[in-house]
Amino acid sequence: MKYAKPLFAAATLAAVLSTAPAFAADEYNVSTGTTLSGAGVASRGDDLIALATGLKVTPGLAEHTVEHDGVAYYFSSEETMKTFAADPGKYMPQYGGFCAFGVAIGKKLDASNRYADIVDGKLYVFLNAVAFDKYKDDKAGTLAKAEANWPEMHHRSVAEVNGL
Repeated sequence: MKYAKPLFAAATLAAVLSTAPAFAADEYNVSTGTTLSGAGVASRGDDLIALATGLKVTPGLAEHTVEHDGVAYYFSSEETMKTFAADPGKYMPQYGGFCAFGVAIGKKLDASNRYADIVDGKLYVFLNAVAFDKYKDDKAGTLAKAEANWPEMHHRSVAEVNGL
């Protein structure tokens, strides 16, 4: 009986993990933490509406969560949560939230919302100031390379794409 509790806990954990959302490995750039439902948190928990409409980094709150495509998005208010829920594709960052410059050079890199740009109504995020500056040197060229690379990278894991 002294092993009953650990076995029960392990069985419960296995059941929870087996019901986690099913999406391809690393299709979206999510944090290592998850919500109670098992969904990873995207965009570092920041409000995508604030970012996609004004490049403002605004922390989201778990109480204003929308799950889309197996990924959790946090919002700073009920209003921005509802705006996103009505048309998620309009506000989501390109390339699953991975660094647009990274995708242009064939890598799936993390991205910081502090380095973002909106081009033709689409949100692009970048790893850091260095990647963002390289992108700014040739925005059109960088985005053209990223567009060409993304279909081959999209459904592959970070480890596979980055050769890890």
